[in-house]
Amino acid sequence: MSDYYEILGVSKDASKDEIKSAFRRKARELHPDVNKAPDAEEKFKELGKAYETLSDDNKRATYDRYGEDGLKNAGFDTGGPFAGGFGDLNDIFESFFGGFGGFGFGGRPDPNAPRRGDDLRYDIKLSFEEAVFGANKTIEFNHLELCHECHGTGAAKGSSTKTCTKCGGSGQVKTVTRTPLGNFAQITVCPVCHGAGQVIEKPCPKCQGQGMVNSDKKVEIKIPAGVDNMSKIRVSGEGDCGANGGPNGDLFVVVYVEPSKYFKRDGINVFTELEITPAQAVLGDVVTIKTLDGEKELTIPAGSQHGEILKIKGAGVPVISRPSQRGDHIVIVKIVIPTKLTDEEKQLYHRLYELGGGRKPQHSIMSKVKGVFK
Repeated sequence: MSDYYEILGVSKDASKDEIKSAFRRKARELHPDVNKAPDAEEKFKELGKAYETLSDDNKRATYDRYGEDGLKNAGFDTGGPFAGGFGDLNDIFESFFGGFGGFGFGGRPDPNAPRRGDDLRYDIKLSFEEAVFGANKTIEFNHLELCHECHGTGAAKGSSTKTCTKCGGSGQVKTVTRTPLGNFAQITVCPVCHGAGQVIEKPCPKCQGQGMVNSDKKVEIKIPAGVDNMSKIRVSGEGDCGANGGPNGDLFVVVYVEPSKYFKRDGINVFTELEITPAQAVLGDVVTIKTLDGEKELTIPAGSQHGEILKIKGAGVPVISRPSQRGDHIVIVKIVIPTKLTDEEKQLYHRLYELGGGRKPQHSIMSKVKGVFK
């Protein structure tokens, strides 16, 4: 025979409030409409018996002293609260049913309350330069807007709304189902008025009573300088319209940037490669390169090494939050070794080789070398 205190999960000196709270918690776990375990129904009945006994001072005193048999001998009904209805447990199951979808209206949003419209997404493709410097774009998209015929009421001109006869204006209907556990009251949204409590006598022919229609819209948006791939631009109030006087949603423009054939971007910096000759690397030079702002002169220091990095400060991508601040243009030096030389160039390289401490190569050795790498 089960112990009622163990069934509820409380101590033997638990207060009435503790017992009631424990029952609420256990009822939510064991209710057969929620718990599909094979023994859920039986455990639910035992829970009801335990609560009914321990929540009554006289029954609890008898049970504490003589157990369940003592209750029977004292003439108390030990069938439990589910033998023929809820009895004194109505207040608890009102809370219980209100916590689960389909059982009641506890926590159900008011269908007549103002509701914000949905947010929308629009994908836009930009060139590399447009993303760097910003642009003005006109986009066209479909969204929900208030019906101009009925001004969002859903009713045709000259008609009005009336109280729903199905629910009497409450927006909900109640059905009672008889089950092995007793009679269950189920409160659901009215299927006729969908919870509004009012029905439209004659729906607006343009929106079919919805109060809103699908419509194409053109909007000019400003793309800020410095946006990158997958950047999101929020256009306030350009989403779907709200209901019952609620605000519109927002439009989120998602940016896709086409890659550049010349520049590579990393955050606010751009990168390019600069090919130079060995002579330029050794002696240094001033060259003209392409930047985001057009052609600029760049000084190559004497003695530059392959892979060396040169920077043009402030010639990169603008910072979105501070457009006056920009990243850098980073130039990676690439020394290109010539593969074909004129006779004069060969003589000069031989002379450099000798000046560097080397010997003039013999023709026989050069022939072998050429044979290997030919």
